[in-house]
Amino acid sequence: MKYRITHSTLYHYSQPVGLCQNEARLQPRNFWRQHCHTSYFDITPEPIDFQERLDYFGNRVTYFAVQKPHTKLNVTAISEVTIFPKQNVLELFNQIAWESVRNILQGLPLQGLSQSQSQQSQVLWQNQDYAQELFDAKQFLLDSPMVKVTPELAEYARISFQPNRPLVDVVHDLMARIYNDFTYDPTFTTIATPLSDVLNFRRGVCQDFAHLAIGCLRAYGIAARYISGYVETLPEPGKQRLTGADASHAWFSVYIPNSGWLDFDPTNNTIPLDQHITLAWGRDFSDVTPLKGIAFGGGQHVLSVSVDVLRIE
Repeated sequence: MKYRITHSTLYHYSQPVGLCQNEARLQPRNFWRQHCHTSYFDITPEPIDFQERLDYFGNRVTYFAVQKPHTKLNVTAISEVTIFPKQNVLELFNQIAWESVRNILQGLPLQGLSQSQSQQSQVLWQNQDYAQELFDAKQFLLDSPMVKVTPELAEYARISFQPNRPLVDVVHDLMARIYNDFTYDPTFTTIATPLSDVLNFRRGVCQDFAHLAIGCLRAYGIAARYISGYVETLPEPGKQRLTGADASHAWFSVYIPNSGWLDFDPTNNTIPLDQHITLAWGRDFSDVTPLKGIAFGGGQHVLSVSVDVLRIE
């Protein structure tokens, strides 16, 4: 599938802004499941400084500064991306138990392995790519600014973490429970709403559900990371597609040794395939904020965001 994504952010200020400095993560990543053909910005007023780099997690980051007085700032990112729907079958049917994954990530010995399985494990550890992959995954075990493990998270997840249950089955079950137990309510939470409120009131949005799942998994020693991006939304039969009616989306990914990372979307209770476009990943939302910055002056401001995900092939 090939998509054109147009993400527009418009700030209206009550007083002129003399200077603003901004950082955007609005350009899709390249990795085995997707390829970004083109991606560019249309910024008004025109920035005096514009730089691009990769951050610690390999996300594409753009810095820009506007130094002329303005009462409006319009930032539009336009990208064309191809999504390869091929999913790694080994990930979906991997039967490694969650306790074994936890022990691998903590460097503990695996119990109950046959001689051939033990030999395979030793071969894996001698593989430098696998060792580096495992080392990188460990950073997603730790608390992060917006996801801190609590006894309440562990208790909610406990039903899913049955003894000797394959990790893939555990995460499928956890995803389905979040989908069924929680109400999607964009009026309930903000970026600052603590995860404890989401858990107590059983309401939130995609960002909250991704954080919730990540916290539950980390509570049991499983590495999980936050994914920001988009999902294609199709119009109801007989109705015209509305331009700009899509929105940013969020889901999470779980590390499975010797298979890689497998994505899960708890908001839609699905495995992301050809309708999910990845922008960036990190420990939580704070690592992948689409657009943030500082403005000198401006008074009060009003923010509006429009996202259009158009299938072009």
